[in-house]
Amino acid sequence: MAILKLEPAFKDYIWGGTKLRDVYNKNCDYEKVAESWELSCHKDGNSTVATGEDKGLTLAQYIEKYGKGILGTDCEKFESFPILIKLIDAKDNLSVQVHPNNEYAMRVEGEYGKTEMWYVVDCDPGATLLYGFKHEISKDEFARRIADNTLLEVTNAVPVKKGDVFFIEAGTLHAIGKGILIAEIQQNSNTTYRIYDYGRVGNDGKPRELHVEKAKDVTDLRPAKAYPETPVEDCGGYKKKLLASCEYFTTYAVDVNDKAELVCDEKSFNSLLFLEGNGEVKCEKCGMTVDFKMGDSVFVTAETGKYTVSGKCRFVLTKV
Repeated sequence: MAILKLEPAFKDYIWGGTKLRDVYNKNCDYEKVAESWELSCHKDGNSTVATGEDKGLTLAQYIEKYGKGILGTDCEKFESFPILIKLIDAKDNLSVQVHPNNEYAMRVEGEYGKTEMWYVVDCDPGATLLYGFKHEISKDEFARRIADNTLLEVTNAVPVKKGDVFFIEAGTLHAIGKGILIAEIQQNSNTTYRIYDYGRVGNDGKPRELHVEKAKDVTDLRPAKAYPETPVEDCGGYKKKLLASCEYFTTYAVDVNDKAELVCDEKSFNSLLFLEGNGEVKCEKCGMTVDFKMGDSVFVTAETGKYTVSGKCRFVLTKV
């Protein structure tokens, strides 16, 4: 049983901004900090233990050292670490893209597909994102509109506000719009098929690669279904709201006024991504206390039992 603070891996994609460094206290020297991978065992970017006697180990190394039992019994069905959690700062529009399902991704890419959810942490006034289609289209129309650059005429542009939630099943066309900062909880995959990229070039001066043929194979050409709104639950001292739940993850937004007493049982680890405030996470049983500030990521191993989050704050709580 343990409570750990994690340091993220960073990505400097061309559409990124500087909020993760300037506002959310990320220690990164990149000119653009597009993403911070807050909870990750992926080969393309591992988060790192930042506190305690195991400081400096990657999360993957930490799990190897202490055994997969620290992830919980609900993780036993997965061959590898099941999820990846990011903060994403879109100063410019992301490409229009789609992710494959598990069957296609394992067959073609050799890793899991990607179902994910977005929680809008902050956004500029008037910001929008793309989420599915306005109406159902045929595969022939999809191919034609990609070829003649008219795809955006049939995609669904959605105005966003702080606190909005989007559940994006594998196969759903989507794109984060400029001026949006998002917490993304997803399957542990980095497979993305880029469909349209606004004619941009990458850091090498060449147009970024598109994956049109694969996108044709996997894209659901119907409007995306809105995830049902859930009520806020008053838990005495704190409030929580279910954001999304699926076979890969369950995620809550938690607002703490003073103190929240939580439990991490034998079924799953807990991931806490702090979006506002500061304070401490403490477990009497394991004798560990971790201070946190806005932007910090804390990992609680399965079977830690009762622990307390103290301080006025907001965080995203995720478990499997």
